[in-house]
Amino acid sequence: MNATQRQYLFGIIFFGVGIYYITHRSWFESSLYIVAGLAFVFNALVLEPRLAKHKKPLTVISWILIISTGLLLLYMIQFHWF
Repeated sequence: MNATQRQYLFGIIFFGVGIYYITHRSWFESSLYIVAGLAFVFNALVLEPRLAKHKKPLTVISWILIISTGLLLLYMIQFHWF
């Protein structure tokens, strides 16, 4: 399994956990896991050779999602879980 496939796999796992939290009506946790899953998927899309002409916008979207995931995690640690 190469690095790109591994990132898609982690993205699918995070989406699955996000859907699990949606079924339990825990919206904050589901948003964290879904945004993290999107970050993994977009980060894997950056490495796709067929999408080389779209590398810069995909990289920007990937970094926005990574930063959003970090901010959501910090928010939840500070205000929601404690």
